[in-house]
Amino acid sequence: MAEKIKILVIGGTGYIGKFIVEAAAKSGHLTFLLVREATLSNPAKSNIIENFKNSGVKFVIGDIYDHQSLVKAIKEVDVVISTVGHGQLADQDKIISAIKEAGNVKRFFPSEFGNDVDRVHAVEPAKSAFEIKAKIRRAVEAAGIPYTYVSSNFFAGYFLPTLSQPGATAPPRDKVIILGDGNPKAVFNNEDDIGTYTIKAVDDPRTLNKILYIRPPLNTYSFNDLVSLWERKIGKTLERIYVPEEQLLKNIQESAVPINVVLAISHSVFVKGDHTNFEIKPSFGAEASELYPDVKYTTVDEYLNRFV
Repeated sequence: MAEKIKILVIGGTGYIGKFIVEAAAKSGHLTFLLVREATLSNPAKSNIIENFKNSGVKFVIGDIYDHQSLVKAIKEVDVVISTVGHGQLADQDKIISAIKEAGNVKRFFPSEFGNDVDRVHAVEPAKSAFEIKAKIRRAVEAAGIPYTYVSSNFFAGYFLPTLSQPGATAPPRDKVIILGDGNPKAVFNNEDDIGTYTIKAVDDPRTLNKILYIRPPLNTYSFNDLVSLWERKIGKTLERIYVPEEQLLKNIQESAVPINVVLAISHSVFVKGDHTNFEIKPSFGAEASELYPDVKYTTVDEYLNRFV
């Protein structure tokens, strides 16, 4: 067994954070979770906290807004993974300051887990959100902190259960709304697999100061292909309603938060093709399923079976 690495996860009780913490604990690495006192006593988080305790996760009391607690926690570990949510993305500069002061971190993963923010063609309000992540990247690089950025593309659990249909609670059985012409390819990854690939990369020299793209071939589908796959599963042809880009842009402008954000991200991916419209070059990145062929990831095909 390789040397155990000490990993600190910040934001680990959040949506994607839970999967990262679980994967870290399962991998045998020593896993620490930065938590506020209030989180430990929050009834809404009690199941997650209990699961983490049973997995051997160690809790460190602290807060990204309490510099000393943050530095103290970081000094105990080798790797820091941030999975903070949208509202705290800009505040990751506080984590960067603490890592610089601690001076011992071998790798930092800022909160990314979506599009590659340096290669997007997004409109507002997604544009500003992506720009915050890009700004954090530049700050990490300027601070000389060793890093890995994880571009995990779409969370399967967010898009596949409804085939990305607004307001739906199940996949469509009659008609389906498709943004744009339905031809650009998007990538849908199971959250457990995102956790597994992220933890695989923590001490891999091939991912040092690079972007880890989770873009497995069997999870890369155009909207049209995704609908065709679903049709084969349910043995039925759906009526396809295409929303032209012009109409989509109008819808984004007229919608309130969070619908406008979701639509703007969908525009970037389904219309502009921002998940797959560039080649991953060794100079800046590597693809996870190529680096770790031993990981048996859940395919889109398998994922959709649970809804048939």
